[in-house]
Amino acid sequence: MKLRKSWIGGDEPLPVSTQCQLVEVSRASYYVKPEPYSPSDDDLLMRLIDEEYTFHPFYGSRRMRQILLKKGYVVNRKRVQRLMRQLGLAGMAPGPNTSKPHPEHKVYPYLLRGVSVTRPNQVWSTDITWCRLPGGFMYLMAVIDWYSRKALAWRLSNSMESSFCVECLEEAIRKYGVPEIFNSDQGAQFTSDVFIRALTKYPTIRISMDGRGRALDNIFVERLWRSAKHEDLSLKGYGTVVELKPGLAEYFRLYNTERPHQSLGYKTPDEAYASATGGGACIVDKFSQKQSSDGSSEVKQQQQSAA
Repeated sequence: MKLRKSWIGGDEPLPVSTQCQLVEVSRASYYVKPEPYSPSDDDLLMRLIDEEYTFHPFYGSRRMRQILLKKGYVVNRKRVQRLMRQLGLAGMAPGPNTSKPHPEHKVYPYLLRGVSVTRPNQVWSTDITWCRLPGGFMYLMAVIDWYSRKALAWRLSNSMESSFCVECLEEAIRKYGVPEIFNSDQGAQFTSDVFIRALTKYPTIRISMDGRGRALDNIFVERLWRSAKHEDLSLKGYGTVVELKPGLAEYFRLYNTERPHQSLGYKTPDEAYASATGGGACIVDKFSQKQSSDGSSEVKQQQQSAA
């Protein structure tokens, strides 16, 4: 199209309308000059999408596009999908795969459906979200104890490399020992050889991974992200990484030691973790495990042993 438009000229003896007809280009597309693309447009849209997702994590790209349209931003669904992928966001409902593992990495079965979590260090899980800044964003990872909801360790990074994930995991283990089960999604950082080696060097840890398209499998980390964004990131609007890092450190201190949690009987995560009382969790098993050649019988056996 761009080549054919270059053939049309106002200095030619033929009128522009005839030239457009000959090269099969509409006159409208010839006269309308596209506005130059600005990266700041995407930054603004990502900020708006993230704010909306914080309050409505079940919104997918269709609803998110309608929200943006109502706010006066003319965008198509493909652009919204691209920006949500860039942010690592997906509507919290069963749907297409949005976190693709590396094709050569091993994916472990999900061990927690129907399992009652009754003690600290029985189940840990992790996830990655993003923190917006005026000039871009940073990636935030945390490791959380399911029983107490305690944030055991966290790390910031400007890239999605596995190294900062391993550092976060090793800090949690150094401070609190090893969990019985460690759960993550199927993202390439968590299925990478370096991250799996960091787990398998502790023989007692059983590795669990969320089912594809099932965001609720890791609901407790999703709730942590919602709380952090709603109670800290969106309110304070950090301008630089220098401001963001100590700000998050203070928030996680508040979250663990001062903020009462309704699900813990209004104890703090530190209190529930230290006393081993008031906490607990369970992902309801709505799907029966069927005996089949794909290893689902093995999954059921592992889930029973996890309990």
